[in-house]
Amino acid sequence: MVDEVRVALAEDEAIIRLDLRETLEEEGYTVVGDTGRGDEMLELVAATDPDVVILDIKMPGMDGIEVARRIAESHDAAVVILTAFSQRELIDQAIEAGALAYLVKPFQRSELVPAVEIARARHREMRALTDQAQTLADRLEARKAIDRARGVLMDEAGLTEADAFRFIQQAAMNERASMADVARQVLDDGRRPVS
Repeated sequence: MVDEVRVALAEDEAIIRLDLRETLEEEGYTVVGDTGRGDEMLELVAATDPDVVILDIKMPGMDGIEVARRIAESHDAAVVILTAFSQRELIDQAIEAGALAYLVKPFQRSELVPAVEIARARHREMRALTDQAQTLADRLEARKAIDRARGVLMDEAGLTEADAFRFIQQAAMNERASMADVARQVLDDGRRPVS
């Protein structure tokens, strides 16, 4: 594997936990920590900042679904759920809590890496979508601010639409600022062209 992928895992059965750790390390993953308790997993995630978190559903301290929910709220990690139960309802709850892939126990070693990689790929897609949404939202906000500032300059400074736009554009270039920043100065600080 080219990049180091850091994994934390929580499984209350020690033998399964050891097998998971060995398999992951043999496949080139870096296991940054493991535990048998759900509540300890939250501390482990906070301390080690893993890329992938593997959680058993049934654990002492806190179940895997609640741990997944809390990780989704506070950490940027892909979550894989392990379950001995293939009940649709539990799987739906896990997905709702933020799990991106799941494995039903007993699983084959050959199923582990694909589950981890599916979770990582879905995590990257979701991150790209949220980054894109923020960028689109930022662009839309900037455009609205520029349009409002242009209107203010036309009304209050008597500029034509083209001159108002040119003032914002020129000020941005001269000050190495964004047009949105200049527009906000026009709107919030009362900035006007010097006559």
